[in-house]
Amino acid sequence: MTSRSRVRAISAAVLATTSVAVLAACSGGGQAGPTATATPIGTPVTQSCTDLLPLESLAVYGQAFEEVRSYRPAKGSPAAWIAEHRGRVCQFREVSDHAVTISFAVAHLPEKSLTNLKDALYQRGGSVPTYRVEGYFDLADDGVGRADAFPDPYWVTASSTLFTEPGGAQPVVDAIRGVVAPGATSSATPTP
Repeated sequence: MTSRSRVRAISAAVLATTSVAVLAACSGGGQAGPTATATPIGTPVTQSCTDLLPLESLAVYGQAFEEVRSYRPAKGSPAAWIAEHRGRVCQFREVSDHAVTISFAVAHLPEKSLTNLKDALYQRGGSVPTYRVEGYFDLADDGVGRADAFPDPYWVTASSTLFTEPGGAQPVVDAIRGVVAPGATSSATPTP
């Protein structure tokens, strides 16, 4: 795996086009979305949404949630890219207020793709050591918080207005990590 000191020496401009496009789309840093590839690069994620994130894991938010089975991620979003690469995309909403949602996507990717994504997020900043694996958090101007975590060989990305700080996403990240890679720990800890 590429060392973080070497990554810092490499310009963000030379990162793989796919990872840059994914991150630009998800951080609001550009209009270009991820480009479609002819062949999906991911291994299928076979767990259902409620297997990945059991509803009881959401009790910490103080409201009842339900799965949105008709959920389709926005075109050009990280979740749409994950869906194209055989990942699982999911959304849950509060039963009493359908405007409050938690969306997440899980991809099982090759090491090179994971490294490119991690490197791009590392360049952006927002490292979160409490996710127990390499993780990042960003709060957009519209109030939607986004957490990214890498329980290798998976990429988990989750977003919600409930995530106003890294800890707000912790229950979701922990639950999904516990399903896809229960023994996962950080393969590389980012340093400032």
